Amino acid sequence: MSDADELDKKLKQLAEIDMKRAVAQAIQTVKSAAVNNCGVDTGELRQSIYAEVTGDSNRTEGICWTNKAYAPYVEFGTGPKGQADHAGISPDVAPVYTQSPWWIHESQVDRRVAEKYRWFYIDTPEGRFYQCTGQPAHPFMYPALHDNEDKILSDMTASFRAEIGKVLE
Repeated sequence: MSDADELDKKLKQLAEIDMKRAVAQAIQTVKSAAVNNCGVDTGELRQSIYAEVTGDSNRTEGICWTNKAYAPYVEFGTGPKGQADHAGISPDVAPVYTQSPWWIHESQVDRRVAEKYRWFYIDTPEGRFYQCTGQPAHPFMYPALHDNEDKILSDMTASFRAEIGKVLE
């Protein structure tokens, strides 16, 4: 085999390096951090944090998410309290916070939660209504990525170097 053929073979091998392993490791780092960052009440939100790797031969993506509809309220906060205290959220997001208190029917909130926060309530013929003025932000997803960027880049670089080293041996 000529030197040119050998070089061509190695270049093709380099092009086929599977990035999924490095991306999977990176997104697991993010998921672990998100789980650790997530406050625990019942553990429901923490247990709903997932990670997966998708892609094809041209692109590989790591995705970390939660399927809980209330997760953005935890991440960004709500109402006047969220606006006053939202340190740590992504600078690329500009939430708009309602400034008026709102009422939540007892069917839409766990009584234990309402009592924990000592929400004001009124009893009506339609049931109990709790007044809510918001909650401060408790970011868990954005910091999971942001605070681990250097580690992720370092780990991915090491993984790619190892894969390249195998091809060049």
